[in-house]
Amino acid sequence: MRGYYGDGFGWMWLWGLLLLIGIAVLVLLAVRLFTGGSGRGGAAQTGHAGPYGPPPYGQQGVPPGGFPGAKSQARLILDERFARGELTADQYRENLKVLGEET
Repeated sequence: MRGYYGDGFGWMWLWGLLLLIGIAVLVLLAVRLFTGGSGRGGAAQTGHAGPYGPPPYGQQGVPPGGFPGAKSQARLILDERFARGELTADQYRENLKVLGEET
């Protein structure tokens, strides 16, 4: 007599399915770990435009030349050095010319 549980293979398909899903998840995690993970904006990193096209600006949402009227990081450093007295007015103007940010 086989008893109450039948021949014991009634739920084996479920364990097999769960095992396959677990292996797939582990493989996916391993691939993301070793490739650095695409995270958000993966389409922009790979160069693929995706279904909605490329983002209007870079990945960080900043236009390539910066926002109009915004000072560059180099200009901000130059302004700080001039304010602290590390540069004379002539040196400041000369550095602005080098940066291409004459005012």
